[in-house]
Amino acid sequence: MPVPKGAVLDPAQTRAAILDAATVLLYQRGLDGIGVAKLCAAIGISKETLYRHFGSKDGLVQDVLDARHDRLARSLDDAVDAGADPTDQLAAVFDVLARWHAEPDFRGCAILNAATQHHAGPARAVAARLLDHRLDLLTGIAARSGASDPARLGRQLLTLLTGATVLADHHGDADAAEHAKQAALALLRSAGPTATL
Repeated sequence: MPVPKGAVLDPAQTRAAILDAATVLLYQRGLDGIGVAKLCAAIGISKETLYRHFGSKDGLVQDVLDARHDRLARSLDDAVDAGADPTDQLAAVFDVLARWHAEPDFRGCAILNAATQHHAGPARAVAARLLDHRLDLLTGIAARSGASDPARLGRQLLTLLTGATVLADHHGDADAAEHAKQAALALLRSAGPTATL
């Protein structure tokens, strides 16, 4: 990110540019796949710039994961908000998943991948937040559908959602989200007020 001579630096813009570049690189290489020196060289910044804006590589990783969580949460929230009823809302969640899985650079969920690499610390906390958000979203859909046990149905739907991403990434299953969607919709239909799960 070389800056032309005489240009005025905007700290917020610099920080955002570093965050964008690091997000791509860390997603491709993993948290431990690149050291600070190589990370800075690949992004085109000095270590001092990294430390000034993020405090450390861990600080950068935390912000990358937080930003990724916010984007994912927003896309799922928007999909649910656009749905006319719980069935449409649930289908829309899995449709977002299918579009994500079809992206050419898809390598699984960066947040869950990071938490798998680091069983303690910031990655684990962001992963817990991600799963809690998804669980709340899916439990809300279950409750609006009139499910007899929305909390249980929400957990079952979360298992399908998370499992589809793992299969798409590690098993190369291009139809994982569609298969999970069909299973999720069947669960939703069978979990009405009088159904026993």
